[in-house]
Amino acid sequence: MPGRKAAPTRKDVARMADVSETIVSYVLNNNRYVSAEKRRRVLEAVEALRYRPNSIARALKGKGNSHILFIVDNVANEYFGRLIQEIDAVAYDSGYLVSLMGTKNDEEFVSRILARQVDAVIISSATLAERFVQELIDAGLPVVLLMTRDYAAIRGRAARIYTGIESGIMAAVRLLHETGCRHIVHVDRVSRSGHFSTRQDLRFRGFCNQMEALGLPLDEHAILSHCESYEALFDAVCARLRNGPPADGFVCRNDRLALTVLSAALACGCDVPGEVSIVGFDNTDAGMLMRPALSTVSHDQAGIASAAMELIERMVRGEAPPERHFVTRLLPRDTTRRP
Repeated sequence: MPGRKAAPTRKDVARMADVSETIVSYVLNNNRYVSAEKRRRVLEAVEALRYRPNSIARALKGKGNSHILFIVDNVANEYFGRLIQEIDAVAYDSGYLVSLMGTKNDEEFVSRILARQVDAVIISSATLAERFVQELIDAGLPVVLLMTRDYAAIRGRAARIYTGIESGIMAAVRLLHETGCRHIVHVDRVSRSGHFSTRQDLRFRGFCNQMEALGLPLDEHAILSHCESYEALFDAVCARLRNGPPADGFVCRNDRLALTVLSAALACGCDVPGEVSIVGFDNTDAGMLMRPALSTVSHDQAGIASAAMELIERMVRGEAPPERHFVTRLLPRDTTRRP
């Protein structure tokens, strides 16, 4: 097989831009005046060659940008807001700034990230294509994966943090089963772009594994998926409760989905939790303040943030990152019956 193509160098950029390597250095470090024309040629060459300075070497030399990028599926999600607050506090103490960015599955996504010379990337995304994750790793960036799904195909050095979502969903299913639910439904994400769950997704895998372990039916009636909006989900839940197969328990990927299910159940005149029990995930303020208060699952966000920063610093020093494992906490409230 032919050898892997060598990564472009600063010399390659200088040759394509028809400038000296010193000028390339001035442009990339933004520490000297360079004419607009030369700067334009250098940046175009960087983009064309997909040149990426070695971020680890830059950091060891004190030349990094001290910038961490956090990539998530939904920047409006309260859970990510809380998590980035924890990460930001830890990162700031270590001299880094953190930016939040939504997943973009297009061909320019990785090149735009690399052009900005961030020092590390944290990824918590169930929908970012694995090939883009692999490109970030191959570019030499320290990458921390918050394990929302199974990244079995990913190769190279990337840190993995298991946040406990698989065991958390399993605990939610067990709670419903222990309180008498026998027709339990998994509520999948809302997506306009067709990103719905498979067993690669750790939340969905946990649901399926626990249902099978308990001998509960795991068929098309046990999964509520392919809703493109929360309004469509509301209507689907109402249709299920009024005319569909029995459903006495709902396990939802996140609290917003759970609150939509709760609103639909109440609108249909269902007694919650007498007739229908509901469990969310992420322990958001909205779920806690709702009446009836939402049963949910809570993450160790402070621990996850500290671990992410520790693993980034290990990779910056050239060390192999160990895995980190966390556990979630089940919080039974008013939308589930008491065991």
